[in-house]
Amino acid sequence: MIDLEFIERLIRTLDDSGIDHVEIERGGTRVRISKTPATVATSPPTEAVVSSSTPLPNPTQSSSPSEDTAPAPAGEVDDLFEITSPMVGTFYRASSPDSEPFAEVGSSISSGDTLCIIEAMKLMNELESEVNGVIREICVSNGEPVEYGQILFRVEPV
Repeated sequence: MIDLEFIERLIRTLDDSGIDHVEIERGGTRVRISKTPATVATSPPTEAVVSSSTPLPNPTQSSSPSEDTAPAPAGEVDDLFEITSPMVGTFYRASSPDSEPFAEVGSSISSGDTLCIIEAMKLMNELESEVNGVIREICVSNGEPVEYGQILFRVEPV
């Protein structure tokens, strides 16, 4: 098992170096730390950073959507905000397998509403919305690994 202090030292070392990413496997646990987000999840949870919502400049989909997601209606894409993953982890749409999802395509959301849970290092982290709006696309399937910066939701602000 890799301890948190070791991971923090890796992150500091990576920040101070010219290296873009590092991947280490120790005792059956793999840790991948990257300065730039990958487009496809490839490893278990390793880092945590602050989340952000940003205007969508060029829509691209970084992973397979779940079956009940729907793409944004044509002509509205420029007005959407991307809500990205603040950390590497596993994406969950609900608090438990038997619970209703926090958000669905077409759901109205307010700033502070819980949108999903990202499990990282056995900690459940609730991701809250930073904008008021309507969810137009859920870009990740339930239980799928996500990378830092990966698009999770596209929201039409209101």
